[in-house]
Amino acid sequence: MADRKQIRIFDTTLRDGEQSPGASMNLPEKLEVAQALLTLGVDIIEAGFPIASPGDFEAVREIANNFRGAAICGLARCNDRDIDRAWEAVKGAQDPRIHVFLATSAIHREFKLKMTREEIIGRAVAGVQRAVSYCDDVEFSPEDAARTEADFLCEVVEAAIAAGAATVNIPDTVGYATPAQMGKVIEMLINRVPNIDQTVISVHCHNDLGLAVANSLAALEAGAGQIECTINGIGERAGNCALEEIVMAIHTRSDYYPYETGINTKRLAPTSRLVSAITGMQVQRNKAIVGRNAFAHEAGIHQDGMLKERTTYEIMRPEDVGFAKTDLVLGKHSGRAALADRAKSLGFQLTGEQLRSVFERFKELADRKKEIYDGDIVALVQQQLHNTPDEEWSLVRFEATSSSGSPPRVKITLRRGEEEITQETSEGDGLIDAAFLATEQITGVKLICKDYRVRSATLGHDALGEVTLEVEHNGQIHRARGVSTDTVEATVMAILDAVNRIVGGK
Repeated sequence: MADRKQIRIFDTTLRDGEQSPGASMNLPEKLEVAQALLTLGVDIIEAGFPIASPGDFEAVREIANNFRGAAICGLARCNDRDIDRAWEAVKGAQDPRIHVFLATSAIHREFKLKMTREEIIGRAVAGVQRAVSYCDDVEFSPEDAARTEADFLCEVVEAAIAAGAATVNIPDTVGYATPAQMGKVIEMLINRVPNIDQTVISVHCHNDLGLAVANSLAALEAGAGQIECTINGIGERAGNCALEEIVMAIHTRSDYYPYETGINTKRLAPTSRLVSAITGMQVQRNKAIVGRNAFAHEAGIHQDGMLKERTTYEIMRPEDVGFAKTDLVLGKHSGRAALADRAKSLGFQLTGEQLRSVFERFKELADRKKEIYDGDIVALVQQQLHNTPDEEWSLVRFEATSSSGSPPRVKITLRRGEEEITQETSEGDGLIDAAFLATEQITGVKLICKDYRVRSATLGHDALGEVTLEVEHNGQIHRARGVSTDTVEATVMAILDAVNRIVGGK
């Protein structure tokens, strides 16, 4: 297989991925992810939906104006206002792309758009033509293509290509397709659309049935040339095709797939960590490629095989996707440069202020723990990245006691500006509930806890504890994180992270 087809990787972490509930990012966070995606080697970055909000517009424009090395794409519906706004956002890019979409399935036509087939085609053509008047690189998506009638889908795609679409994306918008069906749809378009050779066929598969990667691979085998995906597979509902999985499937099974990508696979794990830190969405332990257990072997027979020959139970090397071979130990005598270097190897490029803050926390931790491992560093950096830049409330100190048959007692002192406020409570069902109540009484911010998770950053009884919260305030979901060797303290820090995000308008 000397001649391999180059597959374009279209990353939509900053657009579709950000639509995961609670995963919204601020501008500095989006810029950090954009830089990581460039380092990873993606071909196209869908930076956002410019018409959606002033913040989205600003983020897309900043990414377009400041990053080189990938096409920068803005999403737009097929109407003049959306398309004009998208162009204003991406026009500063070295390689700007406008991605226009319009639903085509019968259920969307009848219930959402209330438009006829002829009206759909007319709107699609007009949208593509307006986008082409701004730039040559225009992508068209017939939304819910996987549930669109075959004849009509061919008709819409042909019209969009004739109007100037350089890429036609076939979305499985609700994750309904199966691999065999997805392959047949691509084959049908190649066989029945006369001008299909003038465009690149793309697919955008959702994971509602757990088939997003399989459907994307089936589309490649049928002739698609671009895959739309996200880091860690994040996105609406059950998420999207996971970039790390589709890339490593192509890379690992090069004996079967005659394709290649421009992805630097050694940046997969670091980029996964960064996106997890910024969005607050933890990667499940058994997640393919980047999960904590992806290269762990506990069963005796597996361990025996690994000791004799690694390939008995590993089809990939951990270092090929960016996991370190060794867990470097740092201690209280380690300097700022060593910390910065290790953080960089783990996927985090810390700015001066970020490094200063993380180093302070690192020194505090070093006084509590004899040895600090990679997992501890990741937890500290993730906490820094996830925190709001300007904290209105900060923790000064806390006391907590609990015993059988007695109500929990929590005493918390918080600082806002120059003022310190202390609240003591003996209410609640346990220390965690009491900590919520005490914080609410001081800040005046009412929180409804929807999810509470605790995990250790590393092995050992003195490991850092990471607390991840999902809270609801005024109907909106917010994610927050706290890190400490004391679980109650980590909980209080997570609660304050949520409060600061709410009062700061994040």
